[in-house]
Amino acid sequence: MPGTRIVVVGGGFAGYHAAKELTRTLPAGAAEVVLVNPTDYFLYLPLLPEVAAGILDPRRVSVSLPGTLPGVRLVLGEVTGVDLDGRQLTYTDPEDRTATLGFDRLVLAAGSVHKLLPIPGVAEHAHGFRGVPEALYLRDHVTRQIELAAATDDPKERDARCTFVVVGAGYTGTEVAAQGPAFTRALAARHPELAGQPIRWMLLDVAPRVLPELDERLGRTADRVLRERGVDVRMETSIDEADAEGVTLTTGESVPARTLVWCVGVRPDPLVDAMGLDTEQGRLVVDTRLAVPGHPDVFACGDAAAVPDLTRPGKLTAMTAQHAVRQGKLAARNVAASLGHGQAKAYRHHDLGFVVDLGARQAAANPLRIPLAGLPAKAVTRGYHLMSMPGNRLRTGVDWLLDTLTRRQTVQLGLVRSAAVPLDTSAPEVPKIRR
Repeated sequence: MPGTRIVVVGGGFAGYHAAKELTRTLPAGAAEVVLVNPTDYFLYLPLLPEVAAGILDPRRVSVSLPGTLPGVRLVLGEVTGVDLDGRQLTYTDPEDRTATLGFDRLVLAAGSVHKLLPIPGVAEHAHGFRGVPEALYLRDHVTRQIELAAATDDPKERDARCTFVVVGAGYTGTEVAAQGPAFTRALAARHPELAGQPIRWMLLDVAPRVLPELDERLGRTADRVLRERGVDVRMETSIDEADAEGVTLTTGESVPARTLVWCVGVRPDPLVDAMGLDTEQGRLVVDTRLAVPGHPDVFACGDAAAVPDLTRPGKLTAMTAQHAVRQGKLAARNVAASLGHGQAKAYRHHDLGFVVDLGARQAAANPLRIPLAGLPAKAVTRGYHLMSMPGNRLRTGVDWLLDTLTRRQTVQLGLVRSAAVPLDTSAPEVPKIRR
């Protein structure tokens, strides 16, 4: 038993909590727990829109893996292949070196990537929103558009640079569109040349309403707040084409714009397809105990796994952080049970509600199915995030306080170039730093 190695692939919500639960569940010295992840931090994704809007420092949502997972060995790298029969995986480290790592138990929590649609121009001209580099790039890009708008005398160019199109009215897209107007208003206030200049934010989705996956009352609340802030909300509408000058909507309308934010959804990490195992809706097939059929030493959880929803027969659990956290913990306990510590159990989820931050003093929440809006929802939302974050709580709270009391910082940092954050995950990578 001391020679047993458990490898967790992915340090997102599912992988992080799987690794943490393994150290709690297993007796000291029973096994080595190894976490393979491209970065040395856990990203608290729900607060990323506040990073893009200049409210939070990016370090607040980047929680150190070594600092918060004592007893877990971190291996920096991107897993590129898994040999299930040989119980070995291959990964590429940040300096582009290839290495292998053996395992006795494997937890696949590789997460998800952008979901692209076959729409001309999207991969080349849209900006994704799945990580800190993308949030920093978007913040710089939006800042740059306002500054370039102030510098031009061409009214058509100024209008285009002051138009921001967000596609996808789910959690992320709604929060980006909700945070956007206050951010661009703060940017424009520094430029007298933009006095009276309309700044337009658009939110598009093919769904019939905002936040279609949530309770209808929450969707109505979010829709009302967005419209009150001047966001042009267009439901049952998307884009047919994008180029450097703007987008063409499915209605045929042409919208000159220099900013297209893609928040349509996600798909499982490409590693899932590369493994050659059975999938459902692109996700790795698992049983109710999160084990991969035919491979009792392999478990999967989070966005990469097609976990049966026992509360909705015939359905799969949604790709949400709430599911990922719980599945990660259960996968860890079931791995421990496979090693003789505890008893394996099936995954059964009971919805505790959802929270959506709408910026300023607005939010929509339904904790324990109690619909809330306004300040009460805001308090619940921020309280929930602080409790859910595995670190950086005090610093996050201080940033929120400073945003209330002072003007937000509005400068370009120039740390991330567009080539470093391609929307198409199959696009050639930017050359990695070498020593």
